[in-house]
Amino acid sequence: MTSSARRIAVISAGLSNPSSTRMLADRLAAATAKQLSERGIEVEADVFELRDYAHDITNNLLTGFAPAALESVINAVVSADAVIAVTPIFSTSYSGLFKSFIDVLDPDALTGKPVLIGANAGTARHSLAIDYAIRPLFTYLHAEPVSTGVFAASSDWGASADNIAPLGERIDRGARELAEAIARREPATDADPFDPANYLGEDRSFGHLLGGLAGE
Repeated sequence: MTSSARRIAVISAGLSNPSSTRMLADRLAAATAKQLSERGIEVEADVFELRDYAHDITNNLLTGFAPAALESVINAVVSADAVIAVTPIFSTSYSGLFKSFIDVLDPDALTGKPVLIGANAGTARHSLAIDYAIRPLFTYLHAEPVSTGVFAASSDWGASADNIAPLGERIDRGARELAEAIARREPATDADPFDPANYLGEDRSFGHLLGGLAGE
C-alpha cells in the first residue's frame, strides 16, 4: 500500500454468520473500491465484524479500557480515510451492538470523516431509520455522512431482487458519493500513539478516560 493510497474501515454489526448485514457491507466496500480505482486511487478495506468483539466492547463500557483486539479495531476506524458502517435495524433503530461500539469511540474521533451508512431489515418499512436514527448519530459526532444511505430489505436479496428494487443502483450511488468525498481529501496520516495529546486527547477529562463512569 503506497503512501498516497486510501484506507476504508468497514463496520458490520450483523449478529448471525453469515448475515445480510455483512453481505451489504461487502458490496458497499467493493463498489467504493471500484469507484476509487476508476479515479486512479489505490484503496485497502479493513472489514470488522462487531459480533467478534461483543465481549470486548461490553468490557470497555464497564471498565473504560479497551482490550488489545478491540483497541486495534478502534485505531483502524479512527485512522481510516473513510468509514462504511452497516447495521441491522431493530425496533426501528440501529442495533445495540452497533451503538455500543460507537459509544466506546472518543466523541471527536470521527470529526470530518466521510461515512457511508448502510442498514438492513426484514421490511422496507424500516428504511427511514437511516435518516431519523443513524444519520443524526454520525452528524452528532461531527462525521460527514454522504447524502445516500443504502437500505436493504429481505426483498432486495435473491436472483431477481434488483429487478424489483434496484439495490445495485443504490449501492453504486452511495459508493460514488463516498469515493468522491475520499478523493477530495488528502490521505489520512496515522497519529503518533506516543504523543500525549493523541493518547489523552487535548480536551478529555479523566472521567471520560474511565469510560464516562464519573458522570453516571
